This record gives sequence, C-alpha cells and structure tokens, in this order.
Amino acid sequence: MGEILKFDTIKTYNEFNNHDTLHPLVSVVDLSKANPREFRKMSYGFYVVFLKQIKCGDLRYGLNNYDYEEGTLIFLAPDQVIGENDPGNFYQPQGIALVFHPDLLRGTSLGRQISNYSFFSYLVHEALHLSTTERGIILDCLSKIEYEMSRSIDNHSKKLITSNIEL
Repeated sequence: MGEILKFDTIKTYNEFNNHDTLHPLVSVVDLSKANPREFRKMSYGFYVVFLKQIKCGDLRYGLNNYDYEEGTLIFLAPDQVIGENDPGNFYQPQGIALVFHPDLLRGTSLGRQISNYSFFSYLVHEALHLSTTERGIILDCLSKIEYEMSRSIDNHSKKLITSNIEL
C-alpha cells in the first residue's frame, strides 16, 4: 500500500501548502502557491473539495482512477486516500482546495445533510465536471468564504461559512 501522508488539522495542511490559517476549522487554499511535491498518497482528517483549474490527467482515488480536466470538482470525506506514491517524480499543484473540519458542521444544516451528499463517497468513481456558469458560482461561494474568514470570528461566521459550503 505504501506510505500515506496524513493531515489531521487545517493548520498542518495550510502550512504544507504555504498558506496562512485564518480559521482553525476551514480554509480556501490556492494550491499554486505550494511548493512542487512528489506524487504521494494523501489522507485528510477533514473534508476536501478540490477545484481543478488545469488539465491534470488521471488521478488514483481509492481503487479507481479519476480522469479529470479543467473545472472539475473532486470531493473527499475524512480519512479517504487519494493519489499514488511515485518517488522522485514531482508536480506543481494547481487549483483551489476548500478544506473544512467535521467540527465546523456541528449544529448546522450542512452537518445534518452532509451524509446525503453521495459525491463524498468511495462509491463515486468520477469527478463532477462543471459548466462555466457552475464554475463561476463555485468561485463566488469560495470568495464569500474567504471574505468571512478574513473578518473577526463572530456569532454569524459559522452560519455564513457553512451556508456557502452547503451551496
């Protein structure tokens, strides 16, 4: 099976990608700012939504391959494994990652509904391909999440952030 690089916190994932941590439970990460890295199996202790912005070819997820292209969303639930170990071969990550810890969802509408989102399941073998309009909506939601994270955390932050993730 090979070694798996495991991220347990949003902070450690942000540090790995040269990204500031504005909120301990959620982040929108510009992967182009990360250093080039070796192809590795990775696992996350939180939810991940990747918006791929360039054609990347095949990606191994679980026991299946994704063939994804520009404007594709890939969804990972906590502790799922993605990628392949290929020592000595490097790549520059591209795209945007929305990462959020299950603790963020406690007591929210999204927390009650997330088990219904089948695209976070190993049963899904294809990524979600977006139209130009859908991609614009996703980028707008990510922008609103980033805006809310850049402000002081208050009583409304959690609801505003989780509502945009749910959208």
